[in-house]
This record gives sequence, structure tokens and C-alpha cells, in this order.
Amino acid sequence: MTDFSINNATLIKGLKKGSTAAYTQLVDLFHQKLCVYAYSLTHDHSTAEDIVQNVFVSIWQKREKLKDDFNLKNYLYKSIYNQFIDLYRKEKATIALEKKYIEALDTVVEDQDNNIENLISLVKQEIQNLPPKCKQTFILSRQEGLTNVEIAEYQKVSIKTVEAQITKAFSIIRKNIGSKTSGILFLLFGKHALK
Repeated sequence: MTDFSINNATLIKGLKKGSTAAYTQLVDLFHQKLCVYAYSLTHDHSTAEDIVQNVFVSIWQKREKLKDDFNLKNYLYKSIYNQFIDLYRKEKATIALEKKYIEALDTVVEDQDNNIENLISLVKQEIQNLPPKCKQTFILSRQEGLTNVEIAEYQKVSIKTVEAQITKAFSIIRKNIGSKTSGILFLLFGKHALK
């Protein structure tokens, strides 16, 4: 234990000075152990390697802010865990998005009376027929992927006005197309249709 605390202090001093030898020593000391730990969380070798690599890069970038009594080992393990949690959250969001996409496709494909191409061209036509301001706002939001705040700034209107225009556009399109509107919009605009 004493051996590590001496080593820990030496490593921190070296890292703070920008010593590549200290960085190499840190990697040599912990790389294998951290990969094993990351793999126990991810069950995927390349993801585990990526996480460990990101943590080492991060510690090098923040090296000047390291405190002298800092425990490198604890920090490294905690960082691996935090990276894994971030990755898990991102994947969960992607899975939720994929699920919505599949549901949208199912809804559209289930009805074989309506050809998908016909439905898409009907929705495109409905978008073209929207009142000018309403159409512009809808396209900026769904096609260009701008946020309501960005649209409000661009159009020099309030956020409430932007929200009202988008709601109005959805209402008109739904009224004329029906229940498959969300599915078709998702096929047309991907994730921006879900905002």
C-alpha cells in the first residue's frame, strides 16, 4: 500500500509536468486491469478497449488539474464506470428511437391498401399546401432539425408562435392524412419528426 502511495504521488507529479514517461508508466500499471473491469461491465472487448482509451486520454488532458493527494487508481475505476453509464444511456436512447422507427414502419406497412410511396407523396403535398408561415416553420423544425428557439430567432417571433405553427401544421396534416401521419413523418424526417 505504501509502495502504491509513493508511486501515486510520483506519477501525479510526472503527469502534471507533462512527462510522457509518467503517462506510459500509468498506462502500463493500469491498462490491463481497467480493460478487465470495463469488459466485466460491457461484455464486449472493443467497447471495453474504447472506454479505457477514452479514460486515459481524459486523464492526460486534465493532468494539470490533478491534486497531489489524488488517488489515481480510484479515479480510473470510477471514470471507467462513468463512461460505461454514459454509453449505456446513449444506447438506450438509440434503442428507444429504433423502437419508435419500427413502430412507425409497422403502422404504415400494415395497411396494404395504401402504398407507402403514395402516402409519402400525399404527406409531402400536404406540407406544400400548408399556409406559408406554418409551412416554413414546420420545414425548419422537422426537415432542417432546428430547435424552436433557433426558429424563433430566425423568424424574429416568440417561441409560443413557433410552437403554435408546428401544432397547426400537425393538425392540418393529420386531419387530411389520418392515423398514419406520425409514421410517414418519421419515414420522411427521421428523429426530427419525434421532437
